[in-house]
Amino acid sequence: MGKHWPIRPVTESTSAGCAAIPSLSAAWLTGALWFGKAIRGKAKRFTSILEGSVMVTASELRAGMIIRIDGQLYKVLEVESKAGAAKMGGVVKTKLMNVRSGRSWEPHFRPLEKLEELQLECHMLEFLYASDDKCIFMRPDTFEQIEVPGATVGAATNFLHSGMEVPVEFFEGEPISVVFPDVAEARVSSTAPPSHSQQDSAWKEAILENGLALHVPLFIATGETIRVDVKTGRYVERARVDRKRSA
Repeated sequence: MGKHWPIRPVTESTSAGCAAIPSLSAAWLTGALWFGKAIRGKAKRFTSILEGSVMVTASELRAGMIIRIDGQLYKVLEVESKAGAAKMGGVVKTKLMNVRSGRSWEPHFRPLEKLEELQLECHMLEFLYASDDKCIFMRPDTFEQIEVPGATVGAATNFLHSGMEVPVEFFEGEPISVVFPDVAEARVSSTAPPSHSQQDSAWKEAILENGLALHVPLFIATGETIRVDVKTGRYVERARVDRKRSA
């Protein structure tokens, strides 16, 4: 299961970094703490330490890590390990994204091949607005404005709201990764009137408040909140609404 949390502005600031996000769900916070922390603590993979980085084997790669290859920084998006047959060695298939250009790359590595993982600093930043191909954030403690390339933010740009605080990872003072949930909630601004059909595969077009167009089931109505896969922009499910019991 991916990390989930509702998309809404954060009204209170925090200076405790990624470990203190009171307005986010417990499920997401658990995922955020796991992101590059719990795995590092459990895996016995520190073979040599460099300044601001550690050497890991390809078999120890996990989604969310930032690695450096030939001077370029890449975020690990997907990892799949394949065992070798007989005397054939295994292979680690990966999907990487260049954090500066946003371009994807799918290299294969030998399981014991050494790679350089970067050690990052994490800061909570408040999103202000998007301009051209940049997202403008602010440090709540110093009010310093920081530009983050749109390629670094990726598809999460569609779900950022003014006033929202998100964890941003830095390497040597440069913002290189925005920690965002896999699934976000958004409200439907327009779609055809709801109807019920015997066919589960029946879909209709809808427009979200953030301008994103996607297909939703026929029973979804305008004004409803739905859950959307951030990377693909696809409908996941209708958001659960907690209703208070009347006294």
